[in-house]
Amino acid sequence: MHDEPSNRQPELDPAARPLVGVDTGGTFTDFVALQAGALRHCKVLSTPDDPSRAIFEGIHRLGLADREIDIVHGTTVGTNAVLEGKGARVAYVTSTGFADVLTLGRQERETVYRLEQPETAPPVPARQCFEASTRIDAEGRTVTRAADEELSALVDAIESAGVDAVAVNLIFSFLCPEEEQRIAKALGERWFLSLSSEVLPEAREFERGVATWLNASVGPVIQRYLAQLAGRLPHARIAVMQSAGTTVAAPAAADHAVRLLLSGPAGGIAAAAQLGRMMGAKRMLTFDMGGTSTDVALVDGRIPLTTTSRMGRWPLTIPTVDIHTIGAGGGSIARVDSGGMLLVGPESAGAVPGPACYGNGGNEVTVTDANVVLGRIPPGARLGGYLELDHDAASAALLRLAIAMGCDVLEAAQGVIRMANEHMARALRVISVERGHDPRGDELFCFGGAGGLHACELAELLGMRRVVLPRRAGVLSAQGMLASAPGRDTVEAILGLLSEWTDEALSERFGAMQDKAATALAGEGQDPHSLAFSARLELRYRGQSGGMLVDFEPGTDPAESFARAHEAASGYRLQQPVELVNLRLSTRAPAPMPDLPAEDKPGRSAKDAAIRGNKSPAPRTTRLPGLDIDVPVYERTELEASRTSAIDGPAIITDTVGTAWIPRGWHASLDKLGNIVVER
Repeated sequence: MHDEPSNRQPELDPAARPLVGVDTGGTFTDFVALQAGALRHCKVLSTPDDPSRAIFEGIHRLGLADREIDIVHGTTVGTNAVLEGKGARVAYVTSTGFADVLTLGRQERETVYRLEQPETAPPVPARQCFEASTRIDAEGRTVTRAADEELSALVDAIESAGVDAVAVNLIFSFLCPEEEQRIAKALGERWFLSLSSEVLPEAREFERGVATWLNASVGPVIQRYLAQLAGRLPHARIAVMQSAGTTVAAPAAADHAVRLLLSGPAGGIAAAAQLGRMMGAKRMLTFDMGGTSTDVALVDGRIPLTTTSRMGRWPLTIPTVDIHTIGAGGGSIARVDSGGMLLVGPESAGAVPGPACYGNGGNEVTVTDANVVLGRIPPGARLGGYLELDHDAASAALLRLAIAMGCDVLEAAQGVIRMANEHMARALRVISVERGHDPRGDELFCFGGAGGLHACELAELLGMRRVVLPRRAGVLSAQGMLASAPGRDTVEAILGLLSEWTDEALSERFGAMQDKAATALAGEGQDPHSLAFSARLELRYRGQSGGMLVDFEPGTDPAESFARAHEAASGYRLQQPVELVNLRLSTRAPAPMPDLPAEDKPGRSAKDAAIRGNKSPAPRTTRLPGLDIDVPVYERTELEASRTSAIDGPAIITDTVGTAWIPRGWHASLDKLGNIVVER
């Protein structure tokens, strides 16, 4: 069941409030502003101790600090809180006999072949786990119910534990949420509350419990951060990017904190999907290389989603953008281990002190330093348009690494680049080759501040022949925030035979879910008549533990659709009854920037073309170590102004938000949208 919105592609109003996309990264914080029908952008160094400081600085640079503006923000605050173990102290409340569920988990070995497994701390210490005698059975019936006196004692015990938040996860609560709501009422408003029947109302108590705990742990952190940001920008209306590529208004974001954990990377995928649609690209491998990490994904016409991702040690079973992340970025540290082996990443120099070439006191060798020494980031280039690089500091750092490796500086720098490229190529294979996709006919869509320096070499490693370097590649995740739709992804558990459900009964259930989602989005200022709905059934054969999603289309046979999908995925069908596990509904409002503004699309008239022809601007040149020729260095803005037909490698293309290296054997040209298309 798919409903199309009545106004999917609204016209951009030049007189509308300025709209700013913000992506907070480990090294840089990126900004793209849509104002008066045109896009502007900038980058500033991140401020990890208080990310809102960097955001205020960027908004100030754009000249919008005192204006009434709308902000769409991709944040790593929640992600960092989870990975660094700096979330709120949480009390975990569950049914009697299930207090150890989070500690036991799925009993998966982190090191498979080690006889003695390393001790790992449970997400919630035993002293902060509490039980209530309320018990719900698999049919959703209340078997036992905690008395008021027991709940009163529970509240006193939690208060004595000195926690900041409470996560409530009763067994089978997704079939009967009233009992969790009763406990929430007894707890009152003293703590941040997270109920499993609201966070993840579906089967599997461990995964549901982890999501509920993460929501409780991160919620207060997000709440404080957004209040701090709102205090710095009192005239701004703020929305936050969710992991599924949709946005939620800031006042409701803390309640959905677990859905923000992959907030930043989702923006880049949203921008890639938008540009891919405009370019007519059928399938792309996206490659987002920033200062701290690299995110890769397979985009096949729409944003890829999954419910089987992870955040550190923990399963993340909420809808998230299907990406693969590795600790390899421009700031990844290179070193030699005790056996003399060169290692690159996953440790990063971050924004402070940053790579040696930043001149902030960093003395560790990073991938960016290697690119500087190799001349691929040429002398005079300024990162973000303002940060002047210290080539002498980069060379000194590489010299120390070269001595440890027993080679010269040039060989050390080349080794760092090759090692980083292998790590990133392996990540691209994970989301393509290992899933049965042959990438050789696809386009490699590269962005992030460091992506253009490695794109062509990665394409060669994967046998690909075409690379796309989009406009504003270094801030594309921030641009994707503007292309992202406000939305909700909701689920309702069923756990019954599919044959017992008619189209009418399912339509009624989906109708109620639509009404609830529409009400939530109307509260954020969205027109209910503009919403698009996509309904899907999660089905499985009886006896299976995992399900598959099929579209719900009244009048069709979902069992047959499931059987075909199962056969395509596994090669066989089963003569077993089909079970209905969950109803899943995606609700989307129109995106604030569904298309690039007309003023932002480079182009020229026929008269312009006749006058200028296709001549390239005269570039300056630089001599790269290891090459016996002068290499031209082009400014991207000059290429766009002249509409250059083609550039043969080797060449360097510089921009305020990124640099591209075009090796020998590749040639680059501009397409009608201003993207650089590089082909072998």
